[in-house]
Amino acid sequence: MSLLAVTAVALAVPAAASAAPNPVDTPNEAMARAYIDALVSHNASAVRFTPDATRVEAGIQTGFNGQQLTNDLNHGIQYSVVQSVRELTMTESDDTVHSRYLLDAGIGTQRLMTVEIVETFDLEDNALDRIVAIISPVSAS
Repeated sequence: MSLLAVTAVALAVPAAASAAPNPVDTPNEAMARAYIDALVSHNASAVRFTPDATRVEAGIQTGFNGQQLTNDLNHGIQYSVVQSVRELTMTESDDTVHSRYLLDAGIGTQRLMTVEIVETFDLEDNALDRIVAIISPVSAS
């Protein structure tokens, strides 16, 4: 079952684990971590986007500006199935943060699938400007 199919039938999902703040993060890593945390918490108040920020997921542009990306994190049904993020690793090169993590998705307390997300965050002045995500299934429950 694809993540989009799960989303189509999703009910409200309680947030479980997230990408907790890490005091050794650089400012750019902290912003990438805030975005990943908002996937779980549905609270993008700590995430800064440039006005013309974009997001590309699996080769398809899904984010078109900072305001839309913020709204999606706060209210988007596509994120309502996100239960937790785990095994997060990040590296940084100049103003780009590369991350890899597992994301658990489901309905209520029932996990339905786990996907691996490899995500690249390009930042400008400590604000997310471009996000590119590659999503690969890991397991289905």
